Amino acid sequence: MTIEGRLQRQPPLLTDAWEGVITTTPETVIRPLTAADAAAYRAIRMEALHDTPEAFSASPEDEADLSDADMALRCEPAVPGVTIGAFSGATLIGTACYLPERRAKTRHKATMVAVYLKPAWRKTGVGRAMVEAIIAHARKERVILLCNATMHNLPARRLYHALGFVPYGVERDALIINGQSYDEELLMLDLRQDQPAAE
Repeated sequence: MTIEGRLQRQPPLLTDAWEGVITTTPETVIRPLTAADAAAYRAIRMEALHDTPEAFSASPEDEADLSDADMALRCEPAVPGVTIGAFSGATLIGTACYLPERRAKTRHKATMVAVYLKPAWRKTGVGRAMVEAIIAHARKERVILLCNATMHNLPARRLYHALGFVPYGVERDALIINGQSYDEELLMLDLRQDQPAAE
């Protein structure tokens, strides 16, 4: 059976964000990364920068010289920021980062960045589960969650719209890669009042 077929049969199930394992099925586990994941994170990060350069402001050259210690810090940033990873067995297949603002005037906001899923696992529900895990944490923190996507990245934009993100602008020429300009859609999801009713 294909990866997609297996996951359609057993879709990811979300539990409370950041409390141990976030998402677990017989196929995948989504959890916060730790320093022990630094090597795997480096590998998938470089893959992402090569595979979809228009989705990231960093280039492979920008990060080629980062040390293992640098990557370990990215895996275990200061709370409440976090990088989550989706695993199939021991293989890291996807990542997403939650970066809160820390300054007094802007700490009502956080940003979701560096969302990436290996091509073989796209359209399986794993990418959606990662984004839902980020949203679940942002909801607990009662923040406005921001993200962006290049205008031509229709799958990402459709997913974000389906999960409640609202466009609030377009950044023209957000990235220029080999002379090609890319505009980005700016999106927000206000979770400050979005709390489930007490049982």
